[in-house]
Amino acid sequence: MKKSFVFILLLTGTLTWSQTTITLEECYALAEEHYPLRKQTALLNTKTSLEKEALHAKRLPQMELDAQATYQSDVTEIPFPGSGVEPLNKDQYRATLTINQLIYDGGQVAAASNLKEAELKTQQKQLEVSLYQLKLQINQIYFSILLNQEQQAVLNLQKNDLESRLSEIKSGIKHGVVLPASDKVIEAELLKVHQKLLEQSNHKRALLSNLSELIGQPLPESAQLKEPLQTVSLDKPLQRPELELFQLQKQQIEQSEQVLSKKNYPKLQAFATGGYGNPGLNMLENSFEAYYITGLRLNWKLFDWNANKKERKALSVNKEIIDSELEVFSLQTQIQLQQLEAEINSITDYLVTDSEIIQLRKEIAKVAQSQLKNGVITASAYLTELTALYEAEISLKLHSIQLQLAKANYNIIQGHQL
Repeated sequence: MKKSFVFILLLTGTLTWSQTTITLEECYALAEEHYPLRKQTALLNTKTSLEKEALHAKRLPQMELDAQATYQSDVTEIPFPGSGVEPLNKDQYRATLTINQLIYDGGQVAAASNLKEAELKTQQKQLEVSLYQLKLQINQIYFSILLNQEQQAVLNLQKNDLESRLSEIKSGIKHGVVLPASDKVIEAELLKVHQKLLEQSNHKRALLSNLSELIGQPLPESAQLKEPLQTVSLDKPLQRPELELFQLQKQQIEQSEQVLSKKNYPKLQAFATGGYGNPGLNMLENSFEAYYITGLRLNWKLFDWNANKKERKALSVNKEIIDSELEVFSLQTQIQLQQLEAEINSITDYLVTDSEIIQLRKEIAKVAQSQLKNGVITASAYLTELTALYEAEISLKLHSIQLQLAKANYNIIQGHQL
């Protein structure tokens, strides 16, 4: 389902991105699909398939060609004169072709093949963990863009408000109600707002470029990001891919223990050797002869100074190390969640105060606007109150985006995105 969703996104083409909003979920999916690490999935599968094929090839007949030519200082002779047996040549030649067929290996090939499968699952989960970490990076960029959008919206409202006041002030100056040069104060403030809008526009362009690199899609400056409605559940258990990774690492060790347990099992092979040389099997025949040997070969390591046992003990220690790493991971994750929970609670309180401040600032700005219109206060005094209002508006937007970012990070760290 997820792959189909990403395919539809890719199919819509670049033009779609300039016409629609982008969601956080889409960014997650596209980033996972386009990040260079994703290419390793197919490579890991290919690597494991080749390794397993190489292992299973050990069950097929193995052929060995051996040839040698030697010269020796002495040869075996019959110690009876007149026996009619010619002494062997001191230069001797031999060429053999041997075929070995594994009959029984105690399940070593099967255990090694299972180990390769366990290694593949661990490597794939490690890849998933690395890709999962991208979500926190995307959160930071995505919500920075959202904040940028909100700040631009507030600045545009401030610009519109100033333009309306400028028209009123020029009319007041004309009728002698407002002090001369008051319009210059408003015009200067409009230029400052214009500078801030230009700064925000450049910042958004840079942020969109960073996000575009991560998701593998071009994002024009006109692209709008949709603000997600994040909810958190404090009582949900962790569902991070790292937890599965720790389990797979332990399973891989268990498969390694299986391989070691079968390492000292007996091996039974059938073999057949065909040869041609001088001398042949008959050492008394001084001529080139063809010959063959066939039979069974048993190999069984009866004593290895407890090397196998010590290797298995080392693997057992590795499992304890993984358990320790799991405890550390769980502890650090809980600390992160507690910090984010405290941050969420604090920002929620800030938002209540922000709303109260904005309400008061609106009333003050409204009075200041009327006083400016009637020439009671200067344009500078009015701008002070107006700027305070819009700073309060931006503070509210900032805290609102920070709250959503904290919730999004909480869900990612907890393992329950969106």
